[in-house]
Amino acid sequence: MAVPTSTNSSAEQQTEKNKFLVSAANGTAIYILAYYLVWGLYEIAKVEASRLFGLRGIWNPSRIIYSLGDGEWWRMAVVTVYGIGPALSLLVGLGAFVWYWKRERARRGQLKLLLLWISLHALNATFGALLADTFTQSGSWFVPDWLFKMGNIVNVFLALLAGLAQMGLGYFGAVAFLQAHDSRTVMRHANRQKMVFSTLVAPWVLGSLFIVALKLPYLAVQETLHLAMMTLLITPMALGCLNELFSETVRKPQATRMAWRLVLLAVLVAVAWRLALSPPVKFG
Repeated sequence: MAVPTSTNSSAEQQTEKNKFLVSAANGTAIYILAYYLVWGLYEIAKVEASRLFGLRGIWNPSRIIYSLGDGEWWRMAVVTVYGIGPALSLLVGLGAFVWYWKRERARRGQLKLLLLWISLHALNATFGALLADTFTQSGSWFVPDWLFKMGNIVNVFLALLAGLAQMGLGYFGAVAFLQAHDSRTVMRHANRQKMVFSTLVAPWVLGSLFIVALKLPYLAVQETLHLAMMTLLITPMALGCLNELFSETVRKPQATRMAWRLVLLAVLVAVAWRLALSPPVKFG
């Protein structure tokens, strides 16, 4: 009977460590790609609505800045321009989640994780952004402010509800997040803390830092707060993942390996976004 050696044990530990590192790298690339897909649609829709209403401004890598005076705005323009992004994001997020849940969660591969991150970024662009924008009284905060005209107390109340909704959806989305991974090693319940850190926390932190770096010096406080609001999804989701006991997701898991195409695509999209909008693009 063969006796395990310390060399074999060290090799197994290194192999396991490499799997978590690869999962973290893949997850970070998917996080970045999903971010640009969601926020790209968000801002494109906002700019097109602005052109429809004949509004003028500039569009830089971080945000859209209007050059209109307060008296040049009217209710329909405000509600449409600042509401179309969150509304579209909510529809995209719902569609991505339905696609993931009904077609992809029992399959192997990275597509299901991409769909789930798209859903999470879409939730943040709707609920998290409303809470963040209420702090700065900008962005989607203008929608309830101009739509209801019932004072800032109502606006703050709606923003807090949005934050609570984001936290609740994050916690109940833990099961879906676990099912978006294949590797038996990563999914083993004994490795759950490592799994949460490498596939959830690390992609959020590293992906956000990458996004911030590529948007300097245009990075706005508003967008920084948007990225920070992902905490309201990530934290309860991490707690939910730690509380779940199951470890099997698919019958024949795909081997853990670097998704170089996804990594390259994420970098190309991020760089293309930066180059296309710097110097800023004028409209109107």
